[in-house]
Amino acid sequence: MSPVFQPVTTERLIIRGMTASDATALWKRRNDPEVAEYQNWTIPHPRETAERIAISVGEMDGAERDGWWMATLEERSTGAVVGDLALHLDEAGHAAEVGYTLDREHWGRGFATEGLTALVAYCFETLGVVRVFGMLHPDNPASAMLMERTGFLFEGHTRLSFSLDGDISDDWIYGMTRPDWERWRDRIRTPPEDVRLVKVTRSNLWEVYGVATHKTQEAFVAPMAVSFAEALVPGVHDGRPLTPWYRAVEVDGDIVGFVMLAAPTADFDQAFIRRLLIDRLHQRRGIGTLVVRLIADHVRSLGEASLFTSHGPGRGGHLPFFEQLGFTPTGNVTDGEPELVLAL
Repeated sequence: MSPVFQPVTTERLIIRGMTASDATALWKRRNDPEVAEYQNWTIPHPRETAERIAISVGEMDGAERDGWWMATLEERSTGAVVGDLALHLDEAGHAAEVGYTLDREHWGRGFATEGLTALVAYCFETLGVVRVFGMLHPDNPASAMLMERTGFLFEGHTRLSFSLDGDISDDWIYGMTRPDWERWRDRIRTPPEDVRLVKVTRSNLWEVYGVATHKTQEAFVAPMAVSFAEALVPGVHDGRPLTPWYRAVEVDGDIVGFVMLAAPTADFDQAFIRRLLIDRLHQRRGIGTLVVRLIADHVRSLGEASLFTSHGPGRGGHLPFFEQLGFTPTGNVTDGEPELVLAL
């Protein structure tokens, strides 16, 4: 028997059990085509269905085994309903599947991250589950990035595994165990004291290989296995061979990243950042900025006046990061990606 759900208060939200009075907001939210695009219902979503859901959920004391329960998200400062969270416990009460839906007018304000973070903590601390997971459409990077910001790990891609009203699609699976959650919750978030670029050696090889970004970031930077392969078998650019120069990123004594340049040579007269990876547990600490400055110092010591890179277009890409550091477009395209340059 699961405990009776008590409202949870976060910095900006009140998370409370859904009631019959939430039916109209639920109905409007589910009939927004942009909100419904990757969800597991079709539109038009009948008002009667929304009313039935709100009433039946309102009669529940909280999450129940082998059933779905929903919570309403209220903005504390205004009392406005901004969305809902969904929770499904398996029959044994060991695993919880989560879902989330935000009114479109409240997208981009961090409410989904704040609410989902609190729901995950509730699952582990109050319900005592050993695993929390969520499933989403591969074409929905916003939802994937939300899961990643909450600490979920990409676990798999199942093909043609989801069906809704005759439409069959793939699924992405994100999940975390309690140890995963504790590592994410307790990760270091302060700026580093000491950042160094160190050689990759036999003694640190597997630490470097273990550096992992979020899944969605692989659309913009290849994972370590591919990076090592390109270091072992260098590529070519416009018929000119590339010479890799690569280092591990060591922060306060721990390996947390990897960087690789196409070094300037007689055949290739540019210093070009080919890879820059910071482990998911150490992102947003300012490490990437410090690494680029170290790279710039290295390139300057070689007598170069410019440092080049490229960026993959799309949501979550690196363009804002490089622009903030002073990189500007060259007008050229490298391997299908717009090229940037930093004057040294």
